[in-house]
Amino acid sequence: MSQHRRRTADNGRPRKASNGGPSKASNRRPRRSVRAFLLTTIVSAIFVAAGAEYVIGQLSAQPNLLAASLAAIPTSRAGAHLVRERQHMILMVAATKSFKVVGKPKVATKPAPPPSAGSGGGGGGAPIVYAPVPSPGTAQSIAYQLLPAFGFNAKTQFGCLKVMWNNESGWRVTAANASGAYGIPQALPGSKMATAGPNWQTNATTQIKWGLGYIKGRYGTPCGAWAFWQNNGWY
Repeated sequence: MSQHRRRTADNGRPRKASNGGPSKASNRRPRRSVRAFLLTTIVSAIFVAAGAEYVIGQLSAQPNLLAASLAAIPTSRAGAHLVRERQHMILMVAATKSFKVVGKPKVATKPAPPPSAGSGGGGGGAPIVYAPVPSPGTAQSIAYQLLPAFGFNAKTQFGCLKVMWNNESGWRVTAANASGAYGIPQALPGSKMATAGPNWQTNATTQIKWGLGYIKGRYGTPCGAWAFWQNNGWY
């Protein structure tokens, strides 16, 4: 063969080592690839293991939300309220089982109405206070004389009127109270007595007329008013 053809043929064939085996350069390339692959695999496995350990640690560090919520119920306000309601229901059930009727309830009776205006003799059941006839010219004497004009028996009703107005004003025309009550009958306010006369501030007759009219309309008799006063301290 010519030298040109021989060179061409030689270029198409793989070169062999002098000893007949593959060359050292061809052996080095596969070994380096295997080492690199193994090193990459090992590093990746290490990273994956480390990541998995971190994730597991984070999950195990978190508390059980359901268990924490159930544990917090007794310490919360709503939980304490539910516990109290439960205890209350238990006590109510126990009390119902042991309940016994020991008597019938007593119904309060309706109070008797005040005596009517026509009961001027004995005061309609009210206690009667007897008193001597007052001295002429006094406020008590004026009241004693005015009682029959309002339908009252002076002999049986004057004693009640006397003792009641003794407590209220001492029979003083200008007796004044911090509450605004004024005069012998202690009208509240005192200006109410203007219906009996314009001189209500200084005139005993005007004040007594108003007082007797008030007693008749509200209590029926002076003794009825006195009975109320004894229980309440006012009339």
